[in-house]
Order: sequence, then C-alpha cells, then structure tokens
Amino acid sequence: MKHHIYISILFLMIAAGCTDLSKYNPYVNDVHRISVKVTTSGNTGAGGAAVEIESITNGSKFSMTADENGVAVFMLVNGLYRARVSYTEGSDLYNGSEDRIRLSGKDTEITMTLVKVRTSSIVIKEIYCGGCKKTPQEGDYQADKYIMLHNNSAETEYLDGLCFGTLSPYNATATNPWTGKDGNGNMTLPEFVPVVEAVWQFPGNGDDFPLESGEDAVIAVNGAIDHSAQYPLSVNLNNPDYFVCYNTVYFPNTTYHPAPGSLIRQDRIMEVVIKTGQSNAYPLSISSPAVVIFKSEGMTIQEFIAKKDNVIQIPGAANAGRVTCIPQEWILDAVEVFDGESSNNLKRLLSSLDSGYIVQSGTYLGHSLVRRVNETASAEAGYEILVDTNNSTNDFFESEKASLHDAGEGADNE
Repeated sequence: MKHHIYISILFLMIAAGCTDLSKYNPYVNDVHRISVKVTTSGNTGAGGAAVEIESITNGSKFSMTADENGVAVFMLVNGLYRARVSYTEGSDLYNGSEDRIRLSGKDTEITMTLVKVRTSSIVIKEIYCGGCKKTPQEGDYQADKYIMLHNNSAETEYLDGLCFGTLSPYNATATNPWTGKDGNGNMTLPEFVPVVEAVWQFPGNGDDFPLESGEDAVIAVNGAIDHSAQYPLSVNLNNPDYFVCYNTVYFPNTTYHPAPGSLIRQDRIMEVVIKTGQSNAYPLSISSPAVVIFKSEGMTIQEFIAKKDNVIQIPGAANAGRVTCIPQEWILDAVEVFDGESSNNLKRLLSSLDSGYIVQSGTYLGHSLVRRVNETASAEAGYEILVDTNNSTNDFFESEKASLHDAGEGADNE
C-alpha cells in the first residue's frame, strides 16, 4: 500500500512543476540533476534567464529563473526532456532550446548559447492544415489547407518575390535525417533549412502586391474553391484577394488542386521555383508541418537553386527526393508544429528561427493555429500587431475554428 502512496505523491510533485523532487521521492536513485548553463554569444552568463524543462514522455513542465551566473538546476526523475530558454537584455530578446536531453542514472549538464531574436515585418499569422469533418456527410476532409501572412510593421511591405515552403521531414514525428550530435552529445541541426518537395514564390516585379500595415495575405495551399459549399465546417477559399498554389504540371492531383474558383485572379497564382519531390499534390503535413517564409538576398532564388550543392539528396533515402538548402539568414519567419497525439515529436528548426513549437491537438477537428495579438502594441499603433518572439510556444495558440470559417469570421482569441 505504501508503494502506491509514494507513487501518487511523486506524480503530484511532477504535475505541480516542483524543481526538486529528491526530498519527496523514496526512490532517490531515480532522481538526478539537470544543470542548464545559459550564456549569450559573448560567453557571458545570462543571469535571470527564464528556463523551462518539459518531459517529452508525459508533457510535465518545470520552470525556474537562472542564477546570477546563468545556471538553473533541476532535480528530476529519469527520462527524456527538452529545454527552452528566453532572456531579455535591454531591448534585445534571446532564445535557446535543446531537444532530447536524456537523464538516465546520472546527473547531466548542458550549456546553451542563446541566439538573439531577429523579427520580421512579414510574419506567419495562421496555419490551417488539420482538416475537418465532412458533416453532415460521413468522413474526414483535408483538401482545404491555407496559410495566412501578416504585415507586422509600420511600413508598407511587398509580397513580390517572397517564397514559402515546408521542411524535411514533413512530420515532426518522423525520423529526422538531418540531426546529429555535438561533442557533448547534444542534438544538432544543419545551418541551412531543408525545404522539401517544392519552393513556392509570390509573383510580381517588386511593387505589384503591396501589403499595408496590419493587413493579411492568404495562400490557398489546396483548392482555391468554396469548400464550405459542400462541407459547412470547411472554408471558402474562392476570393479574388487570395494567392493560390496551383500548377498542373507539377501537382496534377485535382482532389487537392482543382481548377481555381471563378473569383481567383490569374496574376495571384503562385510560381513553383523548383520541384524536388515526387508527390502529385503539395504535401503540407496535416498533423505537424514546419513552415517557413523567406526571401533571397544577393541573388534571385532561381540563381541560387542553379548553383551546385544548393539542392541535395535527402540522406539515406535515395528515392525520397531532394531538398533546397535555404540559408537561415534568408528566413523571415518560421513556425514549428508538433503532433499533439504523439510524444515522439522532434525539432526541425534551429532555436534562432523558432525556439518552441505549437501543438496541434488532433486532425479533422476544424482547428487552426493562430498567432496571438499584442493588444497593447496594437492599441498604441492603430493597427494589428502580433506577438513575435520567435518562440511558437508563446506566440501561437490553437483556435477551435479557422479564421476563414463562416465567411471570414475572426478566429477565437485566447
């Protein structure tokens, strides 16, 4: 009987977020130390940094503030963890993350060098990818995906030449061929961003598609039609202001890429810069994509892909296609999505691009992933300003419906 009582106490301590379990745990040999040393690029200890450790196994979270030397110490049970850190120095914000920290039979120390957050004028505002029910019919529907962008700045921005894509691997739960280990055994990711299947680009010659402060731009990733006409829980993507992923040469699957609706403008059809995969429909993950928007610098994207070694084979999978190796400096915004129905998610984005992730709880729910509004900044500026800390865990929430559902009604805000 005591055995069961001790386990219950331990569970309650974990759920409460206690950072020192040793004084409560009768199985002290299963409790060890994770010491996180946080530094900035100048190797200076980030005293006062907010450090959070999450159990990958059960989702329990533990938070504390680093001491004056930038060190935070957690006493935790054996398991697999990930760490996230945010740090403010003056007006500068720094982020860092570490995935797959294994605590097994001994203390573990990790050193995390934080990266200064780079914000962008244009950000990803919403990702609707999870599909919905075919109600009142039977079955599920997922051919209605879209991405919404937003001008978060006080200046007019232009979409002309902007690119977007999704990362390899398609799903956060898949084996990631791009990971490695550093000298301390910590997981590493490549310095480039492996964009898979295709690179899409906005049309225009430089000033054809302005986006005013606080305005949005919608990309119909799948069918630019009124999906809600047949499936009321879906969305209407037949709108003259929307941009469309449509190319029958590379993606001839009419289930996901039917002929655009009557209101779609031909000058808003997105261009395929390069196709590197073998799918007949653009495969944006329904459960856990990692999405990036970017713009080439110093050369056109067409010149970049023509250079040797900028398009490479996916490691260990001869028939799995290739990726385009986009420099991380070109990334304007990036969002990592985790599958809420699995504990096997693995980061694909560097912490300099997105130190966190947003969890999508399930598929075919009609839910959408929406960036939070900075209400104070918006009121002062007079236009909508969204939260942008390069940490999707803080920046996004899961809405119970897409913002384009019900003829454009706004998404539920949290």
